[in-house]
Amino acid sequence: MTSVEPARHSLNAAADTSITVQFDQPVATPSVGPASFWAFARWSGVVTGSYVFTDGNQTVSLVPDRPLSAGESVMVILSHDLAAAGGGTLRDAGYSFQFWVRAKPAGLTFSEIDRLSTSSPSRPYGGIGSDLDGDGYLDITTVNEDTSDLRVFMNSGDGSGAFADFLQPTFPSGTVPSPSEPSDFDRDGNVDIVVASTQEATAAVLLGNGDGTFGAQQVMAVDGNPRGVAVLDVDGDGDIDIATANRTSSSVTVLLNNGSGVFGSPTSFGSGTAGEWAMGAGDMNDDGILDLVVGGQTGQRIYIYLGDGDGTFTLAGDYASGGRVWMLVLGDVNGDGMEDVVLGNGTSDNGAILLGDGAGGLGMPQIHAVDPLALATDIGDLDGDGDLDWMLASFNGDWTLLTNDGIGNFTFDREIAAPAAASCSLMMDIDNDGDLDLALIDEIADEILVLRNDGTVFADGFESGDTSGWS
Repeated sequence: MTSVEPARHSLNAAADTSITVQFDQPVATPSVGPASFWAFARWSGVVTGSYVFTDGNQTVSLVPDRPLSAGESVMVILSHDLAAAGGGTLRDAGYSFQFWVRAKPAGLTFSEIDRLSTSSPSRPYGGIGSDLDGDGYLDITTVNEDTSDLRVFMNSGDGSGAFADFLQPTFPSGTVPSPSEPSDFDRDGNVDIVVASTQEATAAVLLGNGDGTFGAQQVMAVDGNPRGVAVLDVDGDGDIDIATANRTSSSVTVLLNNGSGVFGSPTSFGSGTAGEWAMGAGDMNDDGILDLVVGGQTGQRIYIYLGDGDGTFTLAGDYASGGRVWMLVLGDVNGDGMEDVVLGNGTSDNGAILLGDGAGGLGMPQIHAVDPLALATDIGDLDGDGDLDWMLASFNGDWTLLTNDGIGNFTFDREIAAPAAASCSLMMDIDNDGDLDLALIDEIADEILVLRNDGTVFADGFESGDTSGWS
């Protein structure tokens, strides 16, 4: 590998961008395909398209056949089966990198256009905004603690941002599920979901059928009650594996995918802290292998585990979190091209930013006080100015929006009132107009507030709902 485009951690890739990788020698073109060079966009799903070879077959581009969704993150996966024309293959660890799609400028003038009921008492805590039926519009799936199931709201697909009532019957999962991540585990092109059960030592994969429904859950044992989950290729074989952070055993569990969405026996390792409660995956040392970031709630530490590329991880260091970690997400918040860690610190009633150094290390936490019990932390470019803004959800309060100045300094913008208890937020382009809207989940009111981000801000400061003049 000599270069990639879009660049690793970049924040402003065009929605119609090609994903390009340059090698140090020509590749064997038959070795390039959906099993060896693919990408999963967090909201719009598997990136389908054609492969284009240039520079004497040293450069390979995946050219999407439809645009990516505004403001989403994309994971690119290259397997160790990619071969050189002259013999040999890519390193055993394969290669992965992530980037973000840019969102259009928007005025942060939000209008509530719908309020969806998950039906009481369901207690939705966790949600995913993925295109489940391939129509180019993002649907909403909630993970519900009291009913132990997934509930799917299909987008109307007409640009209005409206959703139908949730599909019935619902899709059972483990007891009191919460942490969840989308991917394509069986490589059939449909969005699948992994859900961790917080009250059992299990995680479950539900394979998508491509129409908004899911098959029966595949339940897998993990080591302790999981509170965090991450998806990544840990062994370089080109498919997506699963890791969980386990609260009661103070450990991390890795589940290896056999390539068809079937997972093997768990392997676990300890973090040295108590109460693992949060997890994310990203390339913290820029070696093209995704790493695990683990938050320990009782220990109030963040642990960086660097991926070895063979399914194992090596502890690189641990860092003060600034509070009792409940949830974490990863992204480059200060625009320096390195992955940072963004925390919601639960009963410490704050959020924190830890800047990454690109070598697997983190700086001191930059703490922002919010309403009590900060359950969720989410990032996305809500104002479309090219950097990642920050939303925190507080169970004993509201949603708090902080805007980014481009170099990682965050300023309070507003609170959005919760009907009962703010639990998480989805930053997603609900109406396909190119800017990020909000789906705000309240787990006590059993509701999703759908807020449209109204208006486009032009270079001269003019704001309008007409986006035809934006470029």
